[in-house]
Amino acid sequence: MEKVRLAYGETGLDLLCDPAVTTVVTPRHHPVSAPPQEILRKALRAPVAGPPLRERVRRGQTVAISACDGTRPQPRHLMIPAILEELDGLVDLDDVVVLVATGTHRGNSPAELREMFGDAVVDSVRIVNHDARDRSSLTWMGELGASVPVWLNSEWVDADVRITTGFVEPHFFAGFSGGPKLVAPGLAALETVLVLHDARRIGHPQAAWGIIEGNPVHDDVRAIAAATGVTFGFDVVLNQDKEVVAAFGGDLLEMHASAVRTARGVAMQPVPHLFDVVVTTNSGYPLDQNLYQSVKGMSAAFQVVKPGGTIVCAAECRDGFPDHGSYRAVLASAGSPAELFESISARTVTEPDQWQVQIQARIQSACRVVMHTSYLSDADLASAHLSQTTDISSFVAEALASAGPDARLCVLPEGPQTIPYVAGTPR
Repeated sequence: MEKVRLAYGETGLDLLCDPAVTTVVTPRHHPVSAPPQEILRKALRAPVAGPPLRERVRRGQTVAISACDGTRPQPRHLMIPAILEELDGLVDLDDVVVLVATGTHRGNSPAELREMFGDAVVDSVRIVNHDARDRSSLTWMGELGASVPVWLNSEWVDADVRITTGFVEPHFFAGFSGGPKLVAPGLAALETVLVLHDARRIGHPQAAWGIIEGNPVHDDVRAIAAATGVTFGFDVVLNQDKEVVAAFGGDLLEMHASAVRTARGVAMQPVPHLFDVVVTTNSGYPLDQNLYQSVKGMSAAFQVVKPGGTIVCAAECRDGFPDHGSYRAVLASAGSPAELFESISARTVTEPDQWQVQIQARIQSACRVVMHTSYLSDADLASAHLSQTTDISSFVAEALASAGPDARLCVLPEGPQTIPYVAGTPR
């Protein structure tokens, strides 16, 4: 038997499997070529497109910096200081605000902000959690893209200089993260996000991992960022150890396109065929904090599981479903995943959690999904039409045996950090 280490919480988890029937898909290892500060500094001073950051900022201007929230492993503690260092002597720190681009997620606590940004940043600049539901903090920008009503964070809109910071990886319906997503949905109103992520857009065949052009979600995300203005975009690509292997700066869309090309080579890999059983994760902490986020790991596995096959998803879920929002209630609102999928697809989305449920219901309608968690009970998961195993290795062996002598297993130890696809299919 072969031992495969799964990304799970902060400690990891071992899976024992037969190497003769197993295909393990991991990110191509990209070693670090230089200290991260050097990589980041180069991206700010020698951008992909347009002038360096410092040449885009004038003395006395106000600066807003958009950064990922705590569900993303962005190296904020490195990227924000790199920007502040570059603007040293040009911008007063009292004129800088860092906006946590929560989208529709909860805001991060003071303790979480210190963990995310580091004490030096927290103690030197103002950090504000974006609130998609607080209309008083939002500014109307008009209808943009394909008739998307756009409200954006007022501090972002009012700033003289707007800088996005993020990291680029495949995204399960927006194609790739980073870049323009740090404007919308990151800093947008709930009403804006509900349209960007409505059933029609998410149900489109091009709204999938690794597809940007022709993807109705990402087409509108790009349109919003382009129409409302970004001074400088700053993204990184990480390896499986969450280390910075490449950084990109400059004009937002050109910068992001360059980052996507690198991220595609790091995080998408072909496999020869579909599999009877696929074991996945949600990339460990902080991405596997709740069941809601773990749908991404399920979706990665769904790309290569046979119809009627089995997906096993290992996600710690220390934050439960989570309890805030309507995700748990919507999951329990129908008698089966098929009924739930049909119901959501046929109605207007009124809560952000419904699009995640739509994707999850589609997956569960097509195959069996079994969870391994540390914080959700069997009864909790049953309310979401899911079951649970306490011993992944034994369960996988039994599932393969039930599938027949020719059954094959695929393992995604890093979950959606690597997106598999059947060789020959367009991406």
